[in-house]
Amino acid sequence: MKIVMLGAPGAGKGTQSKKISGHYKIPHISTGDIFRANIKSGTDLGIKAKEYIDKGLLVPDDLTIALILERLQHEDCSKGYVLDGYPRTIPQAESLDAALATKYEEIEVAINIDVPNDHIIKRMSGRRACLNCGATYHVVTIPPKIDGICDVCGSKLVLRDDDKPETVEKRLKVYAQQTEPLIEYYRQKGKLKTVDGTKGMDYIFKNIIELTMSLD
Repeated sequence: MKIVMLGAPGAGKGTQSKKISGHYKIPHISTGDIFRANIKSGTDLGIKAKEYIDKGLLVPDDLTIALILERLQHEDCSKGYVLDGYPRTIPQAESLDAALATKYEEIEVAINIDVPNDHIIKRMSGRRACLNCGATYHVVTIPPKIDGICDVCGSKLVLRDDDKPETVEKRLKVYAQQTEPLIEYYRQKGKLKTVDGTKGMDYIFKNIIELTMSLD
C-alpha cells in the first residue's frame, strides 16, 4: 500500500503516519529522516543536501526526489510505504508519479487530515520537541513522563520557534499557497480520502484504517 499523507503543519501527519506504519507493517518515510540518514552516512546525495541545509536553503526538487526514490528501492518498501512531508507541491507530486510510473507503480491513496487553522495554532503552541533525538510531545495530548524531559534520551524539551503562534501563521500561509493544492490534485485522480483531524488520535486512526483497509 503506497500512501501519501496530506494536511497542514500541526495536523498530526507524523503521528498518524507512524500508527499506519505499525498497523500495515510498512515503513514511515519522511523527508527529514531521509536527509538526516543520508547526511549521517555521508552519501553523495546526503553531502549535496547538507550544502543547502547548512545555508538555510530548501533542498532542490531534483535532489529531494532522487533521495526519495533511492529510499523507496529498499527492501522494506516492497509492500508499500507512508510518505510524510513529500510531496509538498504539485510539481513534486507530478515528478513522483512520473518516476513511479516507470516501474508500473503509483500512489494508491492520499490521506488528508483536515484541521482548521485556529485549531492548529492552539495545538502547535503546546508542542515540545527534543533537539537531541527529534522526539516530539504535546503538553496536553502526548505529555512526556517527566515534565520538560524527553522520554527517549533524557534531554530537555523546548518550544521550537517553528511552533510559536506567529511562526505557525506564516507556515499556514505557505501551506495554503504551495501544498494545499495537492488536495485537489489527488481528488481529481480519485485517490483522496479526508478525515476530521480535530478528533482524538485514536478516532482519527480508526477512520484512516476504515478508509484504507480495502486497499490492503
